[in-house]
Amino acid sequence: MSGLESFLLRDRLERAGFTPSLFRYPSTQSLLPALTTALAARLRSFDGTVHLVGHSLGGLVALETLERERELPPGRVVLLGAPVQGSRAADAVAAWSLGPRILGPLAVAELTRPRERRWQQSREIGLIAGTRSVGFGRFFADLPAPNDGTVAVDETRLPGATGHVVHDVSHIGMLMSAAVAGSLVEFLNTGSFGRN
Repeated sequence: MSGLESFLLRDRLERAGFTPSLFRYPSTQSLLPALTTALAARLRSFDGTVHLVGHSLGGLVALETLERERELPPGRVVLLGAPVQGSRAADAVAAWSLGPRILGPLAVAELTRPRERRWQQSREIGLIAGTRSVGFGRFFADLPAPNDGTVAVDETRLPGATGHVVHDVSHIGMLMSAAVAGSLVEFLNTGSFGRN
């Protein structure tokens, strides 16, 4: 994605006192080892606390970077609609003859196999999922309810995580939601989603 889809969320984070910095990568051409190395280098280029926010596949890139790389700056992590346990929708698309070319090698490698991930680090990590089933993913796979139209809520659960919260938003809609931004800011500030 170009980064325009996250403009409103970045603006809300800025108004909450954060200094957002966008990490872009070509999702249909990238491979995970190069991305984790590049993201780790980017994180190390900042001084002090560095929080990570990742949406969808970007959340998996963030998660894998934290699991593979060492000596990263301290900070909290929030994943938005990230299918940390695999993606039924991506798996269905990958089964088509042109599916792997459409998705790209990163998505095929990271999304098309069921996972049993568990968070085992001390770094606080929160996950936000959506329940508004509006999105293309539901046309490709029989997503169980609840889902955000692309990712099922059960695909976003990460045992060992600090927190998990669900909002009535679609997969892309969560980037524009004031409620999601509020939960995100609360977690970055306190390490908790509070009563959400």
